[in-house]
Amino acid sequence: MAKATTLKITLVKSTIGEKPKIRATVESLGLRKIRQSVERPDSPSLRGMIFHAKHLLEVEEN
Repeated sequence: MAKATTLKITLVKSTIGEKPKIRATVESLGLRKIRQSVERPDSPSLRGMIFHAKHLLEVEEN
């Protein structure tokens, strides 16, 4: 059985000045501080959230 892919998501830019919808997306990913990272299982809904705030995030596949 293959291991499920996870994504390591890091907040690299501040959400100051962003629209409230983008701020809420970043917070729902579990990111609150710059350089904070979280690991989440890969899914289409997660990819959509990342795409929405891609200019603020750095993503690595594990």
